[in-house]
Amino acid sequence: MRSEENLNVEALKPDLQDLNLIVKILNIGPSRGVLSKRDQRQRLIAEALVGDETGSVVLTLWEDQIRRFAANDVVEIRQGYTNLFKGSLRLNVGRNGRIEKVDKKLEKVNTRNNLSEKTHIQIPWYLSESRPFGKRRKKRR
Repeated sequence: MRSEENLNVEALKPDLQDLNLIVKILNIGPSRGVLSKRDQRQRLIAEALVGDETGSVVLTLWEDQIRRFAANDVVEIRQGYTNLFKGSLRLNVGRNGRIEKVDKKLEKVNTRNNLSEKTHIQIPWYLSESRPFGKRRKKRR
């Protein structure tokens, strides 16, 4: 989903990439340490509830992003992506994405439509009918 236009939160679903959004940070939870899969180092992570007038979702913040932002900040996310964590939708910025404070007002945030509170069932790719690597070949005899 490559687009320069901003999406609304209600349009988010699992496994989207290259997302552009403007959202308001409602709150940032406590930070905790997690072990990085990439380099096995301890990293700080925090979850923030963000949203717009169409809905809200949990945004994962890493390291310096936790200190850079506060509740009521309006931020622009460029090249973000979504995934599922324990069946819950998460919005992420990622290494290639950007998150910056913007001078824009978002008065109302729809917290009743919290997309992260809805449980998604994630089917492993090898059980899916639409396999990411094509169909398996039958063995020749």
